Amino acid sequence: MFLDGVRSVWALLLGVALLSLGNGLQGTLLGVRASIEHFGPAVTGVVMSAYSVGLLIGSFFTPRLISYVGHIRVFAAFASISSTAVLMFPVLVEPLSWFITRAAVGFCVSGLFIVAESWLNAVSNNRNRGQILSVYMIVSYSCIGLGQFLLNIASPSGFVLFVVVSALVSIAMVPMTLVRISAPDILRPRGVGIAELYRRSPLGVVCAFANGLGQGAFFSMGAVYGTLSGLTVAQVSILMALPPLAVILSQFPIGYISDRRDRRTVLTVLAFAAAALAIACFPAARVGADLLIVIFCLFGALALPLYSVALSHANDNLDPDQILGASGKLVLVYGVGAITGPLVAGQVMGTFGPQAFPGYLAAVYAGIGAFALYRMSRRAAPPPKSEFVLVNPRGEPLTRGSMAAQTQEGA
Repeated sequence: MFLDGVRSVWALLLGVALLSLGNGLQGTLLGVRASIEHFGPAVTGVVMSAYSVGLLIGSFFTPRLISYVGHIRVFAAFASISSTAVLMFPVLVEPLSWFITRAAVGFCVSGLFIVAESWLNAVSNNRNRGQILSVYMIVSYSCIGLGQFLLNIASPSGFVLFVVVSALVSIAMVPMTLVRISAPDILRPRGVGIAELYRRSPLGVVCAFANGLGQGAFFSMGAVYGTLSGLTVAQVSILMALPPLAVILSQFPIGYISDRRDRRTVLTVLAFAAAALAIACFPAARVGADLLIVIFCLFGALALPLYSVALSHANDNLDPDQILGASGKLVLVYGVGAITGPLVAGQVMGTFGPQAFPGYLAAVYAGIGAFALYRMSRRAAPPPKSEFVLVNPRGEPLTRGSMAAQTQEGA
C-alpha cells in the first residue's frame, strides 16, 4: 500500500527534489556572495528577508491564479519566472535589485510548492496521506541539505552557480508538467482569527512567530556568519548542509516522544537545548571549523522540528474543523517572524560583529523555552488529538494544513 502510494507520486517527488536542491543552494549562495560583495550584515539581512515577504504574498495570490488558469500553467509560469530571476542576481549586483529579485523568487517558490502539495494531496488517500507526507518532507529536507554541497562546484563570485540553480528549477518543470494527475481543488478552510487562535493556543502562536525569528535568521544569515567567521566555501556548505539533513533523523524520536508526553515539555527541553548549543558556538568558533560544524548540526537537529511540535500542540487545542484554517494562520505568523528574523539578526551582527549571530539564536530559543514553562504553569496539557508530522513552513505556506487535517480525519 505504502510503496504503491509512493510510486504513484514519484514524478511529483522528483520535481520537489529538484526544486529543493536549487532552493537550498540559492539561499546559501546569496549569503556567501553578499559577503563577497561587501553588502554588510545589516543590508544582507534586509535582502534575505525579502524571500519571506514573497512567500507570504504568494500564499495569498497563488490560489486565485490557480482558479483562473489551472495548476499546470501556474507551475510552468512560476518555474520560468523563478529560473529567469535567479540569473539576474549576478547581473544586477546591488542590494535594492537583489531585494526585489529575492522577493520575486520567494513569491514563485511559494506557488511552486503550493501546486506540488495540492497534487500530492489529490493523489493520496486517508490511509497513506501521512506516510506520503513523511516521504515528501524527507525528500524536501534532504535535498535542501544536499543542495548546499553544490556550492563547491564553482566559485560563488562567478556566474556558474546561479546557472545551476536556474537549470534545476527549469528541469523540475519536466516531471511536474508531464505527470498524469487530474488537477485538484484548493480547499477552503473555515476561518480562524489570530485572536481566537491565540486564545486557544497562546504557546502555538508565540512559538510559530519565534520559530520564524530563529529559522528565518538561521537559513538566511547562517552562511554570512560562516563566511565572516573565516570559514572556507567548502566549510560553509557543510555548515549549512548538515542541519536539515540531521532533522531527518531527529524527527522520529522527537515525534515519538511528543505524541506520548506533554508537548510543552518537549518544546521546553528542545528550546533550551537549542539555546545552549547556540551559546556553545562562541567557544567552538575559537576552537575550529570542525567543532562549529558539529554544533550547528546538533542545533539544527533540535531546533528545526520545533515548529512541527508547536503546530501539533496548537492542533491539540482546536476543534477538528478549525485545524485547516489555523494551520494557514500559523504559517502567516511564522512568515512575519521569518521576515523579521534576518532583519534583526543582520542589525545585531552589524552592530556587534558576526560573532553575535549565535547570541541572537540563543536569545530566541531561550525565549521559547521560558514562555513554554510559563504556559505550563497556567493550565494543564490537552490530550493529543493528532500525531506529530514534520513540516517545513519556509517553502510550503498553504497546503500543509490541508494535508495534516485530512490525515487526522482518516486516523
